[in-house]
Amino acid sequence: MADNSAVRAFIGSYTSSGGRGIVAATVDPVTGALTGTGVSDALADPSYLAAVTTPAGIVLYAVSETADGAVAAFAATGGDPRPIGRRVPVGGESPTHIAVSQGHLMTANYGSGSVSVLPVGTDGAPGPLGGVMRHEGHGPVAERQSTPHAHQVLPDPTGRWVLSVDLGTDSVRICALDTAADALTPHRETPLRPGTGPRHLAFHPDGRHAYVLGELEPTVTLCRWDPAAGLLEPVGETRVVPDGTTGPVHPSAPVVSRDGRHLWAAVRGHDTIAVLALDATGERATLVTNVPCGGHWPRDLALDPTGRRLYVANERSGDVTWFTVDPATGIPHREGSLAVPAASCVVFA
Repeated sequence: MADNSAVRAFIGSYTSSGGRGIVAATVDPVTGALTGTGVSDALADPSYLAAVTTPAGIVLYAVSETADGAVAAFAATGGDPRPIGRRVPVGGESPTHIAVSQGHLMTANYGSGSVSVLPVGTDGAPGPLGGVMRHEGHGPVAERQSTPHAHQVLPDPTGRWVLSVDLGTDSVRICALDTAADALTPHRETPLRPGTGPRHLAFHPDGRHAYVLGELEPTVTLCRWDPAAGLLEPVGETRVVPDGTTGPVHPSAPVVSRDGRHLWAAVRGHDTIAVLALDATGERATLVTNVPCGGHWPRDLALDPTGRRLYVANERSGDVTWFTVDPATGIPHREGSLAVPAASCVVFA
């Protein structure tokens, strides 16, 4: 029987590309090694996951990144993740990200450029679709930015605000969650440099800074975050690959260290983890080095609950590779990997 007190990892994968769906694994507390313990193929293309620990155990939420996008819930305390309730449509195409806040699920729907809100029932299952906030606008890169493409949605550290990052409009929208109406209320929109194609955002542990990683240009935009005003203010940019780098370079996921001294970014094509040093203000970053990601096409990057290890979901090589981080330099050192075909994300609970 599984030790329910131990940290577990959950890995999403693309079933349409040979993935197994949702893979559950234990995490060795000493080495960080992953050991697969269960799998569920009940949902097509569960490309992104969110895990919540409840008194009854771990509940896992997953998007179905399909044309008729949906979400589903799973009981995931031990063995194979088991569906809770039914798959629920999100009213948007190709959802790529999911977050949980104030008893609600929110999905970023890349294909339709929208963000959906669904309440969570007492059994943990997603309820019927609430509001759908549709983004508007476009960017200068015609083949990628002719329409909005919401790529990420997440609450800020206070839980008061919800931010949605849009690759197609080169902007981040700040909203408030109306729990009574199951909908988002727009507050303001922060424009970023045109053509950067913002993909994902990560907050500094001080709750006063955030870092927006571009997919179309290999840069991270450093921002001040004012939680009282709900204001995101860009203050600078830093490249996540060396000058002169050629070939396809598409950053995917930023992660900030628990002490706020380092920022890491997965970089697809370059197939590296970028290591950046943050200064004491949190508003300046310096590229230290790029470390091979241990595979090909790192779609997601996650820090484990201890803050000592990074896990990379390498989509095209079909593995999750883990690294131990040097606390002084922030440089990751490869320790091992687990085969997971078409891996797309890693979360812990």
